[in-house]
Amino acid sequence: MPNGIIPLYKPKGMTSHDCVIQMRRLFETKKVGHTGTLDPDVEGVLPICIGRATKVAEYITNLPKQYEAEITLGYSTTTEDASGEIVDKQTVAPGLSVQTIQQSLTSFFGTVEQTPPMYSAVKVNGKKLYEYAREGITVKRPTRTIQIFDITLLESSIRKQEETLSFRIDITCSKGTYVRTLAVDIGRELGYPAHMSDLERTKSGPFTTDMCYTLEELRRKKQQGQLDATILNIINALAHMEQIEVDQHMARKIMHGAVLPKREHVKSSTYLLLYNGKALAMYADHPKKPGYMKPKTMLVTNGEDDIKV
Repeated sequence: MPNGIIPLYKPKGMTSHDCVIQMRRLFETKKVGHTGTLDPDVEGVLPICIGRATKVAEYITNLPKQYEAEITLGYSTTTEDASGEIVDKQTVAPGLSVQTIQQSLTSFFGTVEQTPPMYSAVKVNGKKLYEYAREGITVKRPTRTIQIFDITLLESSIRKQEETLSFRIDITCSKGTYVRTLAVDIGRELGYPAHMSDLERTKSGPFTTDMCYTLEELRRKKQQGQLDATILNIINALAHMEQIEVDQHMARKIMHGAVLPKREHVKSSTYLLLYNGKALAMYADHPKKPGYMKPKTMLVTNGEDDIKV
């Protein structure tokens, strides 16, 4: 069975789950998962986990994401993006300066409180918000705390039309950020109704657009018998975590899920254990035994034939 990460470039018009279905067919396995939902109208980097790499999907999902977004001032929509119905309009006056836009963006650096849009998959009382929205029901939405690590105006992208003004931003943010909600909030800061008119995810954790394969490219690789060459080692996705290389004796214990003494030089509370460069398990500090560590996520179990110890 294949095991590893495929950095996929998700096209517009497909859901993230659609991509998972296509990848299951390509790699002929049901053990496939994605690492952070992209809306159907959004394109970009969607790392796909295959085989036992599905066990580390949460560690990739939690990493920062980078996007290039287009914000259009002049009207807002029900969905906060270009696919929704217009709910408010206001002609953008001439003379909105680059400096004014840049100043508005600076107010969004750092920790930001954000209310998810009604058309989102956030659950309230066990039901997704978009299900309420489709029924015409408005419910109180929980606010969430997000992090904006960087936000930059792409000055050459500013485009004034008869009643609207559009510009693009480059943004690096935490998991759970709704960029379309951010677009609306930026518009409000500038005094206009607004929506997100375009979005591309350019980076997810360590994976960038130039590392990605399209579905068409993967199909060609399969026809050429080169599909396995597209799979990246699990370690590529976990480079941000503290890693410990162990000897053969210790590897055997790890593969049996043993509780082990924690090494003195280890600083993190969760870390990746390797043998001969292959990922064995995620271990974490033992909650009841100070100085010891226990398995958190097993990536290899005793008897698997591709890890020889």
